[in-house]
Amino acid sequence: MRIISRAFGEVAGRPVTEFVLRNRRGSEARVIDYGATLTALRVAGRDGSFADVVAGFDDLDGYLNCPAFFGAIVGRVANRIADGRFELDGREYRVATNDPPHHLHGGTVGWDKVLWSAASAQTPRGPEVRLTYVSVDGEEGYPGSVSARVRYLLTEEDELCIDMSASCEETTLVNMAHHSYWNLSGEQGRDILEHELTLHADDYTPGNPVVPYGVLQPVAGTPFDFRHAKPVGRDIESVGGDPGGYDHNYVVRGPVSAMRPVARLKDPRSGRVMELTADQPGVQFYSGNFLDGSLTGKGASFGKRSGLCLETQAFPNAINVPAWANQVILPAGGEYEHHMVHRFFTE
Repeated sequence: MRIISRAFGEVAGRPVTEFVLRNRRGSEARVIDYGATLTALRVAGRDGSFADVVAGFDDLDGYLNCPAFFGAIVGRVANRIADGRFELDGREYRVATNDPPHHLHGGTVGWDKVLWSAASAQTPRGPEVRLTYVSVDGEEGYPGSVSARVRYLLTEEDELCIDMSASCEETTLVNMAHHSYWNLSGEQGRDILEHELTLHADDYTPGNPVVPYGVLQPVAGTPFDFRHAKPVGRDIESVGGDPGGYDHNYVVRGPVSAMRPVARLKDPRSGRVMELTADQPGVQFYSGNFLDGSLTGKGASFGKRSGLCLETQAFPNAINVPAWANQVILPAGGEYEHHMVHRFFTE
């Protein structure tokens, strides 16, 4: 069978379901309807062996108690809003400062912490699961209700396609993101410092310290330069900060809203390569700096830099920067769309 659904526990008395998607090459993606979360992705290495390349847990309790958003869809607004404040249509709104003093990934109970409705299907391109969630007016302090949708498709060409969309009846904010921690070695808990990363970006958006304040800065001549492939660990100690490392938004090269190359990630040992294309203005590169070994799953302890995130998105804090605000404002009756393709192969 190409699609299997099975019980994955309960939350607030409601069943949680895991969907297992398999293609003809033997690759496998697992998705649960709690948080619309990718729990596992098994792809082949250079030697033909299959391994799981995303951090995660073996049971629902791990996800219920995970503060690190492993594999989840985050929203209504991904990343940070400075000081948990924004103005929309002349009215000021305050949202949870769950990353003090800032708002992060939708708040205290963001879309990563709710149960979505889900259905699976076999398509000509491969197996898929579609998830929907209605975020009501006032949820986590945001105005207007939003109908959100996510599709995970595992193609026969070893592509994981993630399509996010949303609609609203009242002007509001939307900026959805997928938050997997990638480790192409397939060795859960191993650090990613030897992974070779390319980012198709000439500029990044510096912050104070992590919340962008509205300027673009060239990556040339800085530790943030990944225009050509280099090991993640080469310049990581030069980035500074506490606990140090990358947690920055990059400006993806090319026309905004067009599908275009975002990143290329390679693990030299296993030979696994992931190429990411998407249609968003930015991508947050996070090197797992705050992982400290307290989270355990899949037989491993997730220590510092044991996974990295590549979150395509609108710019963080966009609503508070006039030149960026339209990236996250969804007008009444409008449609939000966000498409990602992760292509896997070996070298």
